[in-house]
Amino acid sequence: MERTAVNPWDWSLKLGYNQGEVIEGATRQLTCAGQTAVDENGAPQHAGDMRAQISLALDNLEAVLAKADMTLSNITRLGIYATDVDEALKNFDQMGMRFGPHQSAPPMTLLGVTRLAIPGLLFEIEATAVA
Repeated sequence: MERTAVNPWDWSLKLGYNQGEVIEGATRQLTCAGQTAVDENGAPQHAGDMRAQISLALDNLEAVLAKADMTLSNITRLGIYATDVDEALKNFDQMGMRFGPHQSAPPMTLLGVTRLAIPGLLFEIEATAVA
């Protein structure tokens, strides 16, 4: 798989994502459901702690990817939902810590929402990955 960044402007690079990417040579696609801060039984974890919820949501995303023999480097698009965008952005360094080692900056959208499907959850991340 070959990825070519498409950035008519460079402002988004400072935030850790490309405006677009051209993907060539991919043979498999994985569409991931939104991953949140839940345990293996679906029980919400880390009530009121955005940082911990982001970390666990990323752990869960990586678990789904691993089951499909993929990593964060295979992600080509992210959709992120947060009940408090300002608080999520304060903790977005975690995104850089996870994606940085993969030298990956997939296009993403961050949306503020009034609530998520399960009460108490603050952050959800969905992804599309290709290999």
